[in-house]
Amino acid sequence: MSAHTQTAEKGQNTTLLCQESYVCSGTDEAIFECDECRSLQCQRCEEELHQPERLRNHERTRIRPGHVPYCDSCKGANGNIMHASMTGSRQIAAVRCQVCKINLCVECQKRTHAGGNRRKHPVTVYHAGKAQEQEEEEGMDEETKRRKMTEKVVSFLLVDETEEIQVRNEEDFIKKLDCSPDQHLKVVSIFGNTGDGKSHTLNHTFFYGREVFKTSPAQESCTVGVWAAYDPVRKVVVIDTEGLLGATVNLSQRTRLLLKVLAISDLVIYRTRADRLHNDLFKFLGDASEAYLKHFTKELKATTARCGLDVPLSTLGPGVIIFHETVYTKLLGSDHPSEVPEKLIQDRFRKLSCFPEAFSSIHYKGTRTYNPPTDFSGLRRAVEQQLENNTTRSPRQPGVIYKALKALSDRFSGEIPDDQMAHSSFFPDEYFTCSSVCLSCGCGCKKSMNHAKEGIPHESKSRCRYSHQYDNRVYTCKACYERGMEVSVVPKTSASTDSPWLGLAKYAWSGYVIECPNCGVVYRSRQYWFGNQDPVNTVVRTEIEHVWPGTDGFLKDNNNAAQRLLDGMNFMAQSVSELSLGPTKAVTSWLTDQIAPAYWRPNSQILSCKKCNTPFKDNDTKHHCRACGEGFCDGCSSKTRPVPERGWGPAPVRVCDNCYDNRGIQLDVAELPSDEEGGTLIARKVGEAVQNTLGAVVTAMDIPLGLVKDAARPAYWVPDHEILHCHNCRKEFSIKLSKHHCRACGQGFCDECSHDRRAVPSRGWDHPVRVCFNCNKKPGDL
Repeated sequence: MSAHTQTAEKGQNTTLLCQESYVCSGTDEAIFECDECRSLQCQRCEEELHQPERLRNHERTRIRPGHVPYCDSCKGANGNIMHASMTGSRQIAAVRCQVCKINLCVECQKRTHAGGNRRKHPVTVYHAGKAQEQEEEEGMDEETKRRKMTEKVVSFLLVDETEEIQVRNEEDFIKKLDCSPDQHLKVVSIFGNTGDGKSHTLNHTFFYGREVFKTSPAQESCTVGVWAAYDPVRKVVVIDTEGLLGATVNLSQRTRLLLKVLAISDLVIYRTRADRLHNDLFKFLGDASEAYLKHFTKELKATTARCGLDVPLSTLGPGVIIFHETVYTKLLGSDHPSEVPEKLIQDRFRKLSCFPEAFSSIHYKGTRTYNPPTDFSGLRRAVEQQLENNTTRSPRQPGVIYKALKALSDRFSGEIPDDQMAHSSFFPDEYFTCSSVCLSCGCGCKKSMNHAKEGIPHESKSRCRYSHQYDNRVYTCKACYERGMEVSVVPKTSASTDSPWLGLAKYAWSGYVIECPNCGVVYRSRQYWFGNQDPVNTVVRTEIEHVWPGTDGFLKDNNNAAQRLLDGMNFMAQSVSELSLGPTKAVTSWLTDQIAPAYWRPNSQILSCKKCNTPFKDNDTKHHCRACGEGFCDGCSSKTRPVPERGWGPAPVRVCDNCYDNRGIQLDVAELPSDEEGGTLIARKVGEAVQNTLGAVVTAMDIPLGLVKDAARPAYWVPDHEILHCHNCRKEFSIKLSKHHCRACGQGFCDECSHDRRAVPSRGWDHPVRVCFNCNKKPGDL
């Protein structure tokens, strides 16, 4: 059959026609539906087909307007009893295959006609009328209505294996759940070893056997990451997780991901399919409880306050149902009916020194499978009973669920170094604490992950040791310490009360000072001609601090007297240069015109380049062509050649491009220079020689100035030769883009990224000095 014919037969049917074509050739309107014949029949075909004695008792139904037949496969036709038992009810047909002569629902069509030659079979599409749909719903029992509510449920990837949330925002999360933003929900998640049938359990417990969560008979795990779906019957978010003990990469991150899911759950199902309960189950729940209380309780409280949530996130963990399926062994507690299974589980926890204190409750639900399939009815009842209990954890809006998951993902994220791992626990502290290590003593930070984003410094409970490489000493004022205060002090060039120049003078006479904010100047290094004592023995106490990656040293040389002197000299030179720039250019232009040959155009009349017409700015240099005398920019007059006809020779001199190309043209006798012009020409040559000499002197002075700057540089400044681009905007430094050091962090910046001025007492700069944007944003004293 052609594609056109097949497509045409897929149109909406307005009138049901006879499907037997026994008498009428398929042109008459269908009047009856026969269940045994599995077809719609017209009046004539129905009478002829049921004349034999053995066919007279067929159950036939008269067709009403808008009628759609039932699926033949769902009825168990052709021995398909398994599909009928899985669906549990007769499904309305969606299409009729014209070749196979059977009616099929959507599920059966996908199952039987999705591949091979059958996918090319022409079909007729049924469209049920609203009257019939309403009638079907009214005739359904409560169980059938529930099944129908879950028919359109689909799962989606919530978090991938790298702990990245796969929904863009709160609205996207609600849209994928396909629920109302104001609907109050609970969260049910499942845990267990890989291959124990977690996805299969959720499909049969919540969705009546529909494959909402993917299952597979393959050896590889079919669930990677965290998947979620919404159960509209029980108003819960169902979460499927990746199995434990699987062959996966990033095992540490995936294990940490499980605890994030557990933290947002109201009920956790631990699925195990083993004849006896293994220690891994109790070890997992015990370690999860300890990690939840240690790391997640405080974070959930902070999330409630930070996000302004109306519903507080419970700091008590979820309830747990241990679903235990056995084949050959008895269920827990069946040998001793007087003992409750939950008590036996608590005893087992105690023997293993695991204490599941974080969980609000732990229940045991077992089933023994003599013959498949597994009976999930007991688990379903236990789940519904726990969901009805709102004493500990109450339902909340889906937006609150998303915010909690997002907050936990932002806090506990990042790679986990394998060399810092304690593999004796399912959830070691390294999964949730900062991975920074002290460079001096090697101990780790005990703060939560990503605490630096909130401005919280590193911290360790162990004491550090001194390292000369990092000089990790900190001075504190001894007098303040004896009064119950701990005030840090640093050696510096001058006191905060001294002016910059007076401070330099005092430094030259009496050395560096140590100044306390409360006690004032407590020490000068050269206060006396002889007998000056070390400050550690007299006025300060020494403490050893940890050196964390990315932080500066502690007692680096803050004596910046030489740099202060250079800064002052540069400031004075720059001020004089800027104030005299205008008059200097005016005088220079006037003097140049006085000694210029007569054929040169005066500087005051040259406003733009003669060739490219580029306007001259204040800082641009004008160049005269020695041949024609016009004014040009450097790019249009860069060539040189002798101009003997103007008196410039035999040495090459600057000419414009036009005169360079027309070098063969000779000037008239009237244009040759006179004696007076010859004298002026000599004056011009002398002026150019003086300018070239002075330029060479200035260039030669720049070299020792760079050496002086390196010698005067404070110890914490990055050397100039290591600074290739701006530390903030990443612009490369050049002759036109100057380098500037931030007085707080010592990094190199351009002028735009470091034009703020602020005092930096910790570095010995008590008066406002140059700081970068980042340091200027820091609160408090620098």
